[in-house]
Amino acid sequence: MTVFDLATNTLFNDPNVAADGLLRFGGTGPAQSIRVIRAMPDRFANFGDGRFVVDTVLLNVRLSDAAELSAGDTVEIAGQLHEISGTPTRDTGRLVWLAEARAL
Repeated sequence: MTVFDLATNTLFNDPNVAADGLLRFGGTGPAQSIRVIRAMPDRFANFGDGRFVVDTVLLNVRLSDAAELSAGDTVEIAGQLHEISGTPTRDTGRLVWLAEARAL
């Protein structure tokens, strides 16, 4: 185990940073317990000459919790359901998925 593995696990195990979640592949079937770091930054979107602030939800999930993650999967956090909307990407160390999601 590398120092990066230890640091990642420390962040995901910290109750002030991460939360328990339930992952369902394809949005159905049995749930798998995972730890999630959720970020909800505002982003700017352009449409024609207008610029709008858009709510976003970004989910970080350890690869050790979910070896696969794809669009259409759902993650439930504290009773709130989120659907992965787009292709998740992995960090450089291949330790964490970053997925954009939308609240359902």
